[in-house]
Amino acid sequence: MPVSIMASGSVMSLYWEVFPPMPTCRVYCTPAYQDGHLYVMGGCSKSGLPLDAVEMLDVVSQTWTVLPPLPTALAGAAAISLGKQVMVIGGMNSEQCPLATVEIYNSDEGKWEKKDSLCQPSMGISVIENEGKIYALGGMAADTSPQALVRVYEPAKDIWLQLPSMPTPRYGASTFLSENKIYVLGGRQGKLPVTAFEALDLEMKSWTRYPSIPSRRAFASCTMTDNCFFSLGGLQQPGPHNFYSRPHFVSTVEMFDSEQSIWSKSARSMRMREKRADFVSGYLGGRVVAAGGLGNQPSPLSSVEGYNPEKKRWETLPSMPTGRCSCSSLQSNNMLFVIGGVAQGPSSAVEALCVLEDV
Repeated sequence: MPVSIMASGSVMSLYWEVFPPMPTCRVYCTPAYQDGHLYVMGGCSKSGLPLDAVEMLDVVSQTWTVLPPLPTALAGAAAISLGKQVMVIGGMNSEQCPLATVEIYNSDEGKWEKKDSLCQPSMGISVIENEGKIYALGGMAADTSPQALVRVYEPAKDIWLQLPSMPTPRYGASTFLSENKIYVLGGRQGKLPVTAFEALDLEMKSWTRYPSIPSRRAFASCTMTDNCFFSLGGLQQPGPHNFYSRPHFVSTVEMFDSEQSIWSKSARSMRMREKRADFVSGYLGGRVVAAGGLGNQPSPLSSVEGYNPEKKRWETLPSMPTGRCSCSSLQSNNMLFVIGGVAQGPSSAVEALCVLEDV
């Protein structure tokens, strides 16, 4: 049975829906959402090897179906839903090499089909769908170097075309679509967190650089509200000004105001209640949400908090039923899914923070 825990909030009430566990425990899996169905593809097993397992959750009936496996076992891929199809792009194979494969699952036929490959193997790609086209940005190449590639897929022609490269090569970046622009924040270049903030105008096919994220933090999380971008938490690395300090978890919150085109100074009152990294974030029920992750505790966090823009403060939200870090996440239909990840080992938990609809 689902477990629902009510929140006492002034914006919209939130609660956790607990779904039956996935048949396969996994971390670094790739989710996609289509017509009330959550697809979970690939990822790493307990032994650390990439999986070809594909499982689908019917959100209404709360039942799992095991689907035909991926043609290629992989982890760290990108995925996107396109009509009645789910597309899986790139990723890493069992030899820990990035892949150029592009595979589509046709839900009507129940079959996988290989499509036009990427021009270069990539893992950690960021992907956005807009007007039926798929945009794939960045990634990590076979030599582990970050890529600046931007590729667009046209389904009718089954072809990838090149667009102007990102000013900053990176992988694992956060991407958001707003008013015909793809915004790209953060990401990584090897062990180095990226602070660059850039946007691709899909009409002009040109890039704009915005002021960089003010502080450099690994395993931070980014999210977008109606008119602001947030960079949250993370692991602060020793730098030029604190060379001798150890990496430490932070509760830093930095907010970019789109109208004024500036980052707000990180005031103490804006900080999260909990120091955390490697966590899930989203924008749900009028709040910026931060859930789980790693902190100064011996096990992954289950705490959840939300930033209330009306009150300009963080509020405690219902805790995650299963504390985890390194989770996959997906937001759709007033639900923020938290999928797999690591508890004591790879997890099979699937839970969603939901908005309580007014009856």
